Amino acid sequence: MGAYQACELACLHCRAEAQKKPDPRQLSHEEGKGLIDQIAEMDSPLLVFTGGDPLMRPDLYELAEYAIHKKGLRLSMTPSATPLVTKQAIEKAKSVGLSRWAFSLDGSTPAIHDAFRGTSGSYELTLRAIQYIKEMNIPLQINTTVSHYNVDDLENMARLMEEFEVALWSVFFLVPTGRGQVDDMITPEEHENVFQWLSVLSSKVSFDIKTTAAQHYRRVLIQHKKRSKGDQPSVFQDALNYGKIRIDDGLGRAPKGVNDGNGFVFISHIGDVYPSGFLPIKCGNVREQSLADIYRYSPVMQQLRNPALYKGKCGVCEFNKICGGSRARAYAVTGDYLESEPFCTYQPKQWRKQ
Repeated sequence: MGAYQACELACLHCRAEAQKKPDPRQLSHEEGKGLIDQIAEMDSPLLVFTGGDPLMRPDLYELAEYAIHKKGLRLSMTPSATPLVTKQAIEKAKSVGLSRWAFSLDGSTPAIHDAFRGTSGSYELTLRAIQYIKEMNIPLQINTTVSHYNVDDLENMARLMEEFEVALWSVFFLVPTGRGQVDDMITPEEHENVFQWLSVLSSKVSFDIKTTAAQHYRRVLIQHKKRSKGDQPSVFQDALNYGKIRIDDGLGRAPKGVNDGNGFVFISHIGDVYPSGFLPIKCGNVREQSLADIYRYSPVMQQLRNPALYKGKCGVCEFNKICGGSRARAYAVTGDYLESEPFCTYQPKQWRKQ
């Protein structure tokens, strides 16, 4: 849920193209509660308040309390590291039950992070917020967007994650939408190298690792598992079941991998519904239709959930039901959300035979 579009930062990759002032068309307080009612009816999913910066919405804590205590939802929040993130703000959030926090950190130094976030001092504000979270013993998630600006800094970032004692390192791979550009992304080969590195790292560190807009990372994990088991026949069935075991990391993660419009939906600050925040194809508006109907019956959403419709090598890939490629990146680069993942180096078995 995009609770707010306004934000004090000017991040190079911002999906929301956030601005300093709120949009007067945004959902009202009562509309926000009504949307939470609808979300709670959809098998109680994880709800994330994001933005822009959700802390700039005056009724944020009231909506959070309603979602948690009245509707029993699991709630997380991804605020921007601005002066609004005070110790008092975090204490207030904890008091209403919002005990899961995620902050973005895109470099191990102020020079790297601040350049990416477009705001001097953002690095220091982020570290201060992290210290507040640690003092209050709240599970900490760090989000990092991988781009060509910081790909050579990832090993340093991993060491910081250990130092911060994070519960989860959520690694995003840039999608060129909003202010993000194709030239900001790492190459397909670099994607593969980072995936291979993460798969090895995940077995060595104390924190959990999750990826976003990196559906082909699932394929890398499965390939590693197959090699370690000697490519036994049961392994591919393991792959089909991959991720179905619920992970309890204190942050309410989804029980299995999701993709744009498949286990995931994004609602903007004005109620527009998209398959994800990175796939800007409007599928409806909650002021006009119920969220459940939009998610279940939108032709775009239904197409995205049907791997048989995928084109190119994604259409014939043996991993397309568990990977499927980033539909958002396919759309951003080719203009067709059913096209192949353009930043995947893997050649499916069927293609190799040909």
